[in-house]
Amino acid sequence: MEWIASAAFGLEGLVARDLKRLGIEKPAPQPTGGVRFEADFAQAFAANLWLRTADRVLMVCGRFEALSFEALFQGVKALPWEKWIPQNGRFPVRAHCARSRLMSPSDCQSIAKKAIVERLKSAHKRDWFPESGENYQIDLSIQRDVATICLDSSGPALNKRGYRTFNGEAPLRETMAAALLLISPWRARMPLYDPCCGTGTILIEAAYIALNRAPGLTRAFDCEQWGFMPKARMEEIRREAEKAYEMGARRPLWVSGSDIDPEALKLARRHIAQAGLEGRIRLEQRDVRQVELSGGPGVILTNPPYGERLGDKKAAQAVCRALRALQDRSPGWALCAISSDAGFEKTYGRRAKARHRLYNGRLECDFLTYEGSGSTHD
Repeated sequence: MEWIASAAFGLEGLVARDLKRLGIEKPAPQPTGGVRFEADFAQAFAANLWLRTADRVLMVCGRFEALSFEALFQGVKALPWEKWIPQNGRFPVRAHCARSRLMSPSDCQSIAKKAIVERLKSAHKRDWFPESGENYQIDLSIQRDVATICLDSSGPALNKRGYRTFNGEAPLRETMAAALLLISPWRARMPLYDPCCGTGTILIEAAYIALNRAPGLTRAFDCEQWGFMPKARMEEIRREAEKAYEMGARRPLWVSGSDIDPEALKLARRHIAQAGLEGRIRLEQRDVRQVELSGGPGVILTNPPYGERLGDKKAAQAVCRALRALQDRSPGWALCAISSDAGFEKTYGRRAKARHRLYNGRLECDFLTYEGSGSTHD
């Protein structure tokens, strides 16, 4: 089958790399976003379980030109929905349209739903479907007049790792936090410190990577309930992931952080415990200006305040300068930060060694990497 691993702009390469690690050959990053790949059903389940930076894993049911609503209706109706959706299955439809003649998601959604119903009526010889069973989420995307119809095998987006009960203010999505770690010079056996750790997202993702824990280990996916999926093999893959984590959990972990906000730290401690990492990650309440680090080489990696709201810019600039001072007094430690502030480097007082353009939600950001002391880079 053909599949699409959807992902935020700029993360396609990371998703493709993870797919290769799962034994999937020739994953193809797409200019419209995401990564296309060919895999059997078991491999697609493994992708849901292990992909750290993807949003969803979508099974491609069909692709065709849709220049009119009639063409959309006939194209959707022509697909063999009875092979995938049982008589009591729920099949909600969501739609996305871009640069096409059909630009009304609500109309496209309604037409696709009607087409699927008509196909199932004919196949099952009945006029009504209760939709009381398992979920088969339909994803309809129309890009440049080409409709791609998929089944969403993930269910809730993959950034939902299964432990977080409350996000706190301005959270960094788990998939983006994992991406920052994978892009950065940090590696699993190096110390990592987040001096603006907030509710702990970066720290937890770092621990998952270091301890070889599949990010989806403690959550369910819609495809696990689909009748045509290989349930025995999926259970085996999940057990293999559990065993990998049992082995990885024996490794030492040098992941720690701090924040000035006691309420954020309260949530961070809760999330760390819910993630099964209590006692493995050290937290402290501390101003960035008070942080002292030793034992490098290591990486300081953080999502500092951006100063987007009027009146917050000066405070954000003060944190930026404090981060520079922290790196200056921490020999051997590199520093990585994501920011939407175009003047971050100027405030920091140093040009970054590397810069990656990413999107934190809808904010266009730069992820900046500064080498540790002793580098010739300036």
